[in-house]
Amino acid sequence: MNEYIYKNWKELEKEYQNLKNQFNNTWNKNHIDAKIAELRDLEQIINQPDFWDNPEEAKKISQKKSSLEKNLKPWIDLKNAIEDFPTLIELIKEEYNNEDKALEELSKELNQLIQKLEDIQISLALLGEDDNKNAILTIVSGAGGTESQDWAEMLLRMYTRWLQKKGYEFEIIDYQPGEEAGIKSATILVKGENAFGYLKCENGVHRLVRQSPFNANNKRHTSFASVHVSPEIDDDIDIEINENDLRIDTYRASGAGGQHVNKTDSAVRILHIPTGIVVQCQNERSQHKNKATALKLLKSKLYELEKQKKQQEIEAKSGEKRDVSWGNQIRSYVFHPYKMVKDLRTGYETSDIESVMDGEIDEFIKSYLKEIATVKT
Repeated sequence: MNEYIYKNWKELEKEYQNLKNQFNNTWNKNHIDAKIAELRDLEQIINQPDFWDNPEEAKKISQKKSSLEKNLKPWIDLKNAIEDFPTLIELIKEEYNNEDKALEELSKELNQLIQKLEDIQISLALLGEDDNKNAILTIVSGAGGTESQDWAEMLLRMYTRWLQKKGYEFEIIDYQPGEEAGIKSATILVKGENAFGYLKCENGVHRLVRQSPFNANNKRHTSFASVHVSPEIDDDIDIEINENDLRIDTYRASGAGGQHVNKTDSAVRILHIPTGIVVQCQNERSQHKNKATALKLLKSKLYELEKQKKQQEIEAKSGEKRDVSWGNQIRSYVFHPYKMVKDLRTGYETSDIESVMDGEIDEFIKSYLKEIATVKT
């Protein structure tokens, strides 16, 4: 946000009142008082003398408390700063005899509060029940053969670069190379704080426009690849799967993976017939372990699908028309005839396409998280 110097006291006070009203409205509509009360209840539980009698349950409660504290701290700090701002006005007026200088200093302080409210919208968008979970990210090339498969591999590199820069632990658990170049699909398990909360912003179809490197005449070509992100579900979440609804195939693993690759049918592919969801895993030597991982992937995707259905039902009843489907085009990457990456949901765009493809996607994620918070509030 660009720094703005208010022209007079009336303008500054009006902007302060707008900020205060917006913050209070956001605070109330998102039940922050209830979340603070929940935190206090957890603190009381933790202070009980028998709290550690069940170490596994105690660990979960402690983690929940820490997560709540971290997410709520910016809200509480900003609330205090906004309430203290009138006092700050009087103090700075007394400190500076020059009215213009006092206005300049207070403008800086108010701009910082406005920026903190924008930042807090991001934390608000990460308070979902699954946002703190690990994430399963799958990239699938669209129709178009080699062009789309090459584009899918470019996206895979973009995400792995982002994960490396953010310090996330990740593992490519399935990798299906293309016939000539690129990949047909790849699945990454991402471990770390709010992995799903951030990566859920990437759900959808990603469109590339460029001069084709696979065409002798360098003709312009449009390629598509889809990205699907689901939370890695906890073992205590019950997702029923009927064995009769599954078609399980084994095949020889491909791509990088060690000496066992292409020597045994250790890789596993599972089709969930009722939904058409396909999951596959090849990163283990053991077919049994790959099947177990693939079933966990399937449970995560079924869990996310059920969440989406419930959300659509809520929005249908409330009259909202916001589409939560992951299959819709969300971002356009244009390499030619100009350079531009634009998020079609938020309008955020940049011409620095090289940085984006090197994993600099934070601003796209932040803009979408703020959009979610705005819709929510």
